[in-house]
Amino acid sequence: MNAVQPIKIAILAMGGEGGGVLADWIVDLGEHNGYIAQTTSVPGVAQRTGATIYYVELFPSARAEEDGGRPVLALMPLPGDVDVVLASELMEAGRAVQRGLVTKERTTLVASTHRVYSIDEKSAMGDGRVDSEQLLKHAQRAAKRFVRFDMARAAEEAGSVISAVLFGAVAGTGVLPFSRAQFEATIERGGVGVKPSLRAFGQAFERAQKEGEPAQPAAAVAPREPAPKHPGVRALVERVRQEFPGEAQAVLLEGVRRLIDYQDLPYAATYLDRLQVILSRGVQDGGRLFEATARHLALWMSYEDTARVADLKTRAARFERVRGESGAQAEQLLAINEYMHPRLQEICETLPGGLGRWLMRSGAPRRLVERMTQKGRVVRTSSLHGYLMLRCVAAARRWRRGTTRFAQENTFIEQWLARISEAAAFNPALALEIAQCQRLVKGYSDTHERGVANYELVMAAVARAGHTLAPATLRELRDAALADEHGKQLRAKLAQYALG
Repeated sequence: MNAVQPIKIAILAMGGEGGGVLADWIVDLGEHNGYIAQTTSVPGVAQRTGATIYYVELFPSARAEEDGGRPVLALMPLPGDVDVVLASELMEAGRAVQRGLVTKERTTLVASTHRVYSIDEKSAMGDGRVDSEQLLKHAQRAAKRFVRFDMARAAEEAGSVISAVLFGAVAGTGVLPFSRAQFEATIERGGVGVKPSLRAFGQAFERAQKEGEPAQPAAAVAPREPAPKHPGVRALVERVRQEFPGEAQAVLLEGVRRLIDYQDLPYAATYLDRLQVILSRGVQDGGRLFEATARHLALWMSYEDTARVADLKTRAARFERVRGESGAQAEQLLAINEYMHPRLQEICETLPGGLGRWLMRSGAPRRLVERMTQKGRVVRTSSLHGYLMLRCVAAARRWRRGTTRFAQENTFIEQWLARISEAAAFNPALALEIAQCQRLVKGYSDTHERGVANYELVMAAVARAGHTLAPATLRELRDAALADEHGKQLRAKLAQYALG
């Protein structure tokens, strides 16, 4: 039986990251340096729910000639039988570990530590993100050697793509029987983007060789104290410093900044007025209740309406971010298309209160607007027409306080604060769980409606149970509501505790 085995390499990469180019480089590297090479690929099933797996096997040509024939190479990786795994993103490294492709006995794992969140993570009602630290720990335990750093940033700094960084990183590990010069000659033979690819390769090569060395502790950076020039903003900052506990001031200052940006100075002052009531309860729990209430109140008071969405989509910072993420050069034109589907309700909520209520109750005008909004439309915010259209919508914030949506949200907020204050008097732990129930109310349109429906069910259970409700029970109800936007899990939990 032949004891010589091929070198087995699995590459997990998402669309557009150059996984195919990386696989071709490895094949070219092997074929020009005395190896028989074969590559196959299994595409992912959908955008960001599964990466393409490229699989490469390399077998020494000299040994094949000694054996009198060509080796039979596999078409796909098998669990426990892979020498090198290259992952273009941290979740893909986790998937490789989960599939058994990474083993402690033989596998060198090279992965980027940046995250591109999956559809499930983005669409979760709560914080659906997978813990990156846990992914790193699992990968570290599973691999014989684990080389990792933010390769997306390294590629951006070098003006190249992540495939070149991965190629340099695997070269730097020394796990493949080829020299640095042989790796670089492979890139040069490709003939496309040679200089930036070599630059990215070289930086990754050096970084991979340093992996495992003790990291130098980063110098502590003192937090920057806010020093606003506007007298109104300065007065609010001074109020936070003088009237509120020091451990909560960072959250409060961020809340004030957010609400000034969202509406205006008086609105941010209302935020502090509301928190004064909670502070006056004098709850002794290490400030957890006050800090949680401050954080969630700022989020609720800056709820997403059409004016807010239009404002965020037309900010200069967003155009700069999109240009940076797309890799567009300074001389290139960038087109940004926004898909929008405003409903009658969102239109009425954006109009001044009286006009919005009239339109909602009207006959022919309402039917006309409903016909016009049956289908979504694409607005190109990078065009003058599309940009000005959304800026007009964003300008509706000036009458936000007079809208029906503002009245509805403020009613919910006042009721929520009253429940927190009432519960704090007899059970601070329950008050803390009530404060965190704000997480159920988020987004806009259908997402907001489902969140509000679940929130009202949970709050009805709180009112029904009164002082007898255990904090752990409320936490279970909230988690069930966040796990299922349609409320099925929540209703099952309500029935379980006879609170439905």
